[in-house]
Formats: sequence, structure tokens, C-alpha cells
Amino acid sequence: MVRVRIATITMDSSNSAPVVLLRPVDEDGDFVGDRVLPIWIGHPEAMSILLGLQEVPSPRPLTHDLFVGTLRTLGYTLEQVQVTRLDGGTFYAEIVLFGPEGRIGIDARPSDSMALAVREGCPIYVCEAVMDEAAIVPEPADEDEEEQLERFRDFLDHVDPSDFIH
Repeated sequence: MVRVRIATITMDSSNSAPVVLLRPVDEDGDFVGDRVLPIWIGHPEAMSILLGLQEVPSPRPLTHDLFVGTLRTLGYTLEQVQVTRLDGGTFYAEIVLFGPEGRIGIDARPSDSMALAVREGCPIYVCEAVMDEAAIVPEPADEDEEEQLERFRDFLDHVDPSDFIH
């Protein structure tokens, strides 16, 4: 298993679907290597993952918060999340719990698993075979793109909201 961390969530420009990008990390949680594992997810799960990453409080528990609360009430902790296989373009995952019945694994969608993991701060792992099959190594950005990005950042740093008022 390869330990990974959510690098970002982006949108697929071809179909506006959210894509979570997972990158391998070392024992300190720092990104290592060039591989990126893209997993397409639904909009509600993307929002839930982002809310969990940003630790945004909700006045009422959202679905993943409710699930975590239920686990705690029943005496279970979420130990880790594992993306275990890829079959026909569909990723499969398992949440690993520890509690009164010992250690148990439960089949889950990767998106739900990650939404739980970010709330509990537990590690995410991907089977090496899945990484080998589905991970990509992004091409480095062109210098022109880097320059454009730098100019845009500079613009954002110096823009005055009144510039947009007619």
C-alpha cells in the first residue's frame, strides 16, 4: 500500500466533474515523487471533502459528520482508508475501523472514505497495483503558463475592488 494525501480537488474541464488528486507522501506526510492518482467523484462528495479539509463547522451534522459521530458513539475509530482496486474504471475502497469487535473493514466508495478520513485525520492508502494502473505523471507546465500564472497572481495581489465598479 502507498500512503497518499489529497493534493487538491479540481474540475474536469470536459464534463465539469470534480476530480480528487491523490499524491504519495512520506512518513512525515510530505509529497514525494511525481505520480498523481485522479479519482472522479460526485459534486456532493467533493463539497463534503472540501468542508472537511477546511474544517468548516456546520450548524447541523452533515452526512459524513453524522457517520463519524455514530462510529464514536458505538466505540469505533476510523483507523485508515484504503483504495483497494480498480475494476472497469470504478475505484473501490474500504474503511478500516477499530472498536469493540476488533478491527473490521467495510466496503465504501473512495469519495465517502476520503470525506471521513479528512474529518478524522486518518491516513489514506492506495494499493500499489491501483497506483501502477491509474496514476499519471503530469507534464511540467510550460514556462509561458508559469509566467501567465505569475502575472495573474500579481494582478490578484494588487487589484482594487473599486476597479470593477462602473
